[in-house]
Amino acid sequence: MLTVTADTTGIGQGMDYLQETLKSLRLKPKAVNRILLAAEESLVKLSSHTDAGALLQIAVIRRLGTISIRLSSSGESFDLAENSSFGIPLEIEDVDYDTEMAIRNLVLRSFQDNLKYKHKNHRNTIVITAKKSEKKALWMTLGALVLAIALGFLLKFAFPEFLTQGMDTYCFTPVKTMFLNALKMVVGPVVFFSIVSCISNFSNLAEFGKIGAKVMGMYLFTTFIAIGVGLGIFFLFQPGSPSMLDSAQAAAASVETTSVSMLDTVINIVPDNFVLPFLNADMLQIIFIALLCGIAVGMIGDYSKPLKDFFEACNTLFLKITTLIIKFVPLAVFCSVISLILQTGTDTLLSLLGLMGTVIAGMACMIAVYCLLILSIGAPGVPGSAFICLSVLLVQIGVPVEAVGLLMGIDPILSMFRATSNTTGDAAVSLAVAKTEGLLDLNVYNR
Repeated sequence: MLTVTADTTGIGQGMDYLQETLKSLRLKPKAVNRILLAAEESLVKLSSHTDAGALLQIAVIRRLGTISIRLSSSGESFDLAENSSFGIPLEIEDVDYDTEMAIRNLVLRSFQDNLKYKHKNHRNTIVITAKKSEKKALWMTLGALVLAIALGFLLKFAFPEFLTQGMDTYCFTPVKTMFLNALKMVVGPVVFFSIVSCISNFSNLAEFGKIGAKVMGMYLFTTFIAIGVGLGIFFLFQPGSPSMLDSAQAAAASVETTSVSMLDTVINIVPDNFVLPFLNADMLQIIFIALLCGIAVGMIGDYSKPLKDFFEACNTLFLKITTLIIKFVPLAVFCSVISLILQTGTDTLLSLLGLMGTVIAGMACMIAVYCLLILSIGAPGVPGSAFICLSVLLVQIGVPVEAVGLLMGIDPILSMFRATSNTTGDAAVSLAVAKTEGLLDLNVYNR
């Protein structure tokens, strides 16, 4: 941390300190220049509202991969967007004072998403986020996982059962359930609008059908390989504990089941109501409706563009909602793992760790298959998104979506490996289809 006087000399010293520190953190030069510009304007604002004789404090903070600049001094509160009466000249010819202040305000407004101001105990503080950690959510989730394991065993063995059961019933389980309900709520709209917005952008349906058939064929091919690899790895390692089978059978016995044939499944793909598939979260029917809507949107002439914009906006909206829900993963993991330990115990936790190792081994094998496929040509996985995909799959095969809570504790670790596997698979399929269509430039690819 650096302490300087609230004048032109002090601000200059502070800027030199920030420039040297940010460069040592290996930030990109363009990013450093933008950050320094915002920091200078922030220091100007802060200095103009600092008490007489008070000093400025400047600190660069690194926390969980996030880099931020903290500027503070004692003084009266102020509006960060207002014009200052004090400043370092911008040294631009033919620019008067009012224009200079307008430029400074525009600079600060351009950083409004990465700039926070607060006034507390007669002290002004401005925090500028220089770099947001791409792994912050991961570290928070892993931290929540470790803390939950420690707290879970502490509650289980050091506190009376009636107290821990009450905490689980009225605190941990409700939070986990609300998180899973939020995921179920967003699944249908995300699937529908993403498919519609994608298909509606194809102007040539014949070309779409040709390429789509090849893509589906390649994905089915890799899916069969993945199923074989998954079954082989499972029988090789045999993760899990036989003691968990009794509770699973008891839960299954309490659920009313019906026998559904393959013919019924195919027939039920076509719904008899446009709204019910969304209310019942029937993914196959939602996908069917989305395919019809996507194709139809491209065939209605002048009305296509506003509808495309509408579906694209809805797709962006629900993806943003999904992002907001995923931000609560650390809290959901914390409550889920504690609830899991309180309701089961060490055996279940060890079984989940064994399952995690098995899944990682299986995905490593699939990555090897994808790499071989890419090499044979000669030529987005999104961490955290598996909750939504898994909830879709569980509903279709008749498993309660609440079962996701059992895997929530280890999913943050698995999601890193799953994202690598999915991305490699997408690259392999895209390259294979592009080569068959003559769209792959081998000269560019081999550079």
